Amino acid sequence: MKKSVFLVGLLLSVTISAFSQKNKISPKSKYANQYKFIEVRGSKMAYIDEGAGDPILFLHGQPTSSYLWRNIMPHLEKQGRVIAPDLIGFGKSDQPNIDYTFVSHYPYVEGFIKKLGLKNITLVLHDWGSGLGLHYARLNAENIKAIVTMESIIAPVIPAKSYSDMRDDLGKFFTMAQGPKAKKIIQEDNAWLKTGGFLDAFILRPLDAEALSVYQAPHKTVKSRKQVYQWPKEMPIGKKPKVVYDIVTAYNQWLEETEVPWLFFYATPGVLNPPAAADYWAARAKNIETVFIGGGLHYVQEDEPYAIGRAITDFYRRINKKTKKLSAGRK
Repeated sequence: MKKSVFLVGLLLSVTISAFSQKNKISPKSKYANQYKFIEVRGSKMAYIDEGAGDPILFLHGQPTSSYLWRNIMPHLEKQGRVIAPDLIGFGKSDQPNIDYTFVSHYPYVEGFIKKLGLKNITLVLHDWGSGLGLHYARLNAENIKAIVTMESIIAPVIPAKSYSDMRDDLGKFFTMAQGPKAKKIIQEDNAWLKTGGFLDAFILRPLDAEALSVYQAPHKTVKSRKQVYQWPKEMPIGKKPKVVYDIVTAYNQWLEETEVPWLFFYATPGVLNPPAAADYWAARAKNIETVFIGGGLHYVQEDEPYAIGRAITDFYRRINKKTKKLSAGRK
């Protein structure tokens, strides 16, 4: 199947409007020279660590890095300790010789949290960062202060019963990404990260060339794109991979039961979390706030980062105020 077919599908028939271009998204990151490194499971993980107070942990997904949060984290620096790692194999973190399945990734995230001794965490999650983060949250609920999600791997879209059960363009995409030609298209031909590739197609605004180059930098060779190829294969469709299906099903159930404060971002048209997903969770979750951020596809941090940053700041103030009132009431 030709690349153009996938790109047309990924654009979701949306044209870039004047609305989506009204504010230029800066490709510059104030954190570019502020990375720290910590050894986890024998490999170095890069991370940003600024501010003080309870940790606000940002977890990116496929195939990005902590750079994705560059225009959001500054809003939170006065509210708490903002921490954003590069997942193993991505960004400035090492690229060990592992299979990069969900099961391989998770111990690095868990190990990172343990090594830094993070307590009372607010998780800010996107894409596979949400899968890893929500799995951690379900297993360590006592250590979670709040959750923020955007374009996350959750119901009602994921898990999917089948490719045909998904929205047509998304089903076609994963038919390719999990099919026999995926390795050539994604790993060898670099379809995700090349100019005009899937990353570009999943952003409503034009992605600045400087920003694209940052995302491309860790994955210049075929070998370094092994992890980029693997992540889409982990998406649970038709109950496979079973281990990931079970994990996602379990944390979807937990999201219905928990009283942890949850801020749910959604955009139009969205990809994994369209407006209908906000309705779905508003009817089920016990302590959720839904926030519409305007136009956006999958990488909403490149579409509306300032709106996201301001909304998280307001949410964080509210939960802190509520926590203080509860503490005062116990005295």
